[in-house]
Amino acid sequence: MTRPAPSETISPIETADATAAAAAGARSAPILTFRDGELFRDGVPHRVLSGSIHYFRVHPELWRDRLERLAALGLNTIDTYIAWNFHQRGVGPADFSGWRDVERFIALAGELGFDVIVRPGPYICAEWDNGGLPSWLTGVPGLRPRSSDERYMAAVEEWFDELIPRLAALQADRGGPIVAVQLENEFGSYGDDAGYLRRLRDGLVARSVTELLYTADGPTELMLDGGTLPGVLATATFGSRAREAAELLRSRRDGEPFLCAEYWNGWFDHWGEHHHVREPRGSVGVIDEILEVGGSVSIYMAHGGTNFGLWSGANHDGRVLQPTVTSYDSDAPVSEHGAITEKGRMLRQRLEAFTGVVAPEVPEERPVLTARRLPTAPGAALLPALRAAGGSEASVTVAPASFEQLGLDAGLVLYEAAPILPNGTSTLSMRGLHDRAQVWVDGRFIGVVDTSSAAAGVELIGHGERVRLEILVENQGRINYGPLLGQGKGILGAVQIDRRIVQGWRSRPIALADWSASELEAAAMAGAPGVAGEVVEPGAAGFRISTFEIEAVADTFLALPGFAKGFVWVNGFLLGRHWEIGPQITLYVPAPLLRPGANTVTVLELERAGDALELRDVPELGPEEEYIESFD
Repeated sequence: MTRPAPSETISPIETADATAAAAAGARSAPILTFRDGELFRDGVPHRVLSGSIHYFRVHPELWRDRLERLAALGLNTIDTYIAWNFHQRGVGPADFSGWRDVERFIALAGELGFDVIVRPGPYICAEWDNGGLPSWLTGVPGLRPRSSDERYMAAVEEWFDELIPRLAALQADRGGPIVAVQLENEFGSYGDDAGYLRRLRDGLVARSVTELLYTADGPTELMLDGGTLPGVLATATFGSRAREAAELLRSRRDGEPFLCAEYWNGWFDHWGEHHHVREPRGSVGVIDEILEVGGSVSIYMAHGGTNFGLWSGANHDGRVLQPTVTSYDSDAPVSEHGAITEKGRMLRQRLEAFTGVVAPEVPEERPVLTARRLPTAPGAALLPALRAAGGSEASVTVAPASFEQLGLDAGLVLYEAAPILPNGTSTLSMRGLHDRAQVWVDGRFIGVVDTSSAAAGVELIGHGERVRLEILVENQGRINYGPLLGQGKGILGAVQIDRRIVQGWRSRPIALADWSASELEAAAMAGAPGVAGEVVEPGAAGFRISTFEIEAVADTFLALPGFAKGFVWVNGFLLGRHWEIGPQITLYVPAPLLRPGANTVTVLELERAGDALELRDVPELGPEEEYIESFD
């Protein structure tokens, strides 16, 4: 899409140091400017009507479909975070190919007529694993993320060297769709290192970012004091009380336009909680309020998508870890599987009335497979499979190795030691467990502990002899928000039998997210029935495999009745986690993951397997509480 020539209007706010801007070859004004509290686009009064969508949560073959559905809502802008760890899982060059081709996603949005706002972080939160920061970085001992720590900033600079020139080339002043770039993300909710924010700003400008820069923070004095910079537009994130937010920002930043950078019209879910929903009329009513006070808005999320693989993050309430579910539907106007919801239809009507522009037609609903039951065949038993997958060459260390020491960002670690159990009853306890552990002694399952129960431990019965102690630790998602950001995974302290510390451990990393289709098949059949090894009992933990035939691909929703907890692959692609505690019941399977003819579903069940899987024709994201009025 050809973009209009840049406006001559000069913003009263300096977006960066003039010397740095000149050195970068920047022009004097971005396409979005403002004066006297009003926003302009190329010199014309303008409202940003944006919706959040994340390329990393949508299968790339569905990017166009989802963007077309957002266009049908009447939006004129889309915004996306950029997840650093999605592009650079290990030390070395970042990956911008295939699913990670963010330039193609942005260009596609431009082709469809959208302006684009990019949010490159480097921290993004987004309920995404580790808030988007790579675990190989946050695992460096003593490193302080989101600060002026020189080791952290050196890595950020290298990342920006790879990322920012790609974005700069897609800015409006070069004919591209990018009209604004966010500086960090809600930093005022975390810290007050203004020097860190200045270095990020200067780093963006030095790499030729010329469009509007802005910060986004909660609408409180505390958060705005910590997260804003003079000379950079300050915006707010909230779920209600738009007038109060507008008044606060205008009282602090005279002459700046009011922009809600995230309007939380829905919310995400944690495992073990209710599914969050928000009443459509009240949700759209807050957008009315934002527009009535002269503001612009970005709806978070307009389309949430899915935390495929092991990318879902976690929160911590000060007592327990709160891992996020696989779905990121977020009660958005465009649902996880692309349906325009009642909220979406109301939003479309409201924006058409506000702008006087008829939105594009709503695309037809996507086809869905007919519901069916899928019998499963047993694969490998859990322990033999994981022993084989973890390899037999693990070195012995005094203490259990953390995920970070093993170079593992997600998945499982199988720990093994050979302590002597005293005669009678003793207690096995752990300090520093992150996040969930299953315990076996001589192949006999003992129990499950998590971060909050590991110190109390489990009881063992010994006979004064050495035993084979095995502990399987699952990383349930890295914390994405708050002071515990960057916390390590695995057993970070000690394992004890009563007072005595267990020493001498083999630590086997099991990189589920890295398995190829052939590696998955090999793991699923290691010691399976018909192969030398252990026989899998009905209902036992381990692999289960199901195949089914289809004539044409379509979306579907996978349910796992009778299964307890584990991981699911479709045709070798790691779909995500499942857990019987809910609220999520079905996992969304987008059509591009399927193929005409034979398809395979593989389940790695950690606790208890059911008899069959189910393909359903409607999603079930779990029991809902009564409609929630706001998510502040």
